[in-house]
Amino acid sequence: MKRILVLCTGNRCRSQMAQGILQSLDPHLDVYSAGTKPASEVHPLGIKVMAEIGIDISTHYPKHIDRFLNQEWDYVITVCGGAKESCPMFTGKVGKRIHIRFDDPDAFQGEEDEILNEFRRVRDEIKLKMQVFYMTEIGEKNL
Repeated sequence: MKRILVLCTGNRCRSQMAQGILQSLDPHLDVYSAGTKPASEVHPLGIKVMAEIGIDISTHYPKHIDRFLNQEWDYVITVCGGAKESCPMFTGKVGKRIHIRFDDPDAFQGEEDEILNEFRRVRDEIKLKMQVFYMTEIGEKNL
């Protein structure tokens, strides 16, 4: 079983979506997400757009990276610049560090429908890049 930790600054959107998508790709993956400065809740629009593709992250909640520091990970994936810069402080055993940057949909300014569409766009980008990550790093090696 591969252990994967997805890091972001707030652990509010991108890392939560990536966690949900990776878990949906392979139930044998042990996937967690955390933040360097976790928010108080997962973004409601993140939960909504994930439900649209059949992935329920409504029970997820932001967690601080400290919770995972002394654990062993096959992969630590950073999904935003702030977490990548903080990643060297990660003291747990890490097989491979990967940075896959995504825009922060929570930072997007616009009308309600435009913001929702930005969440969908970022979700779809995360889904595609997590599928590529899975196939190139994990899927083929488990066949």
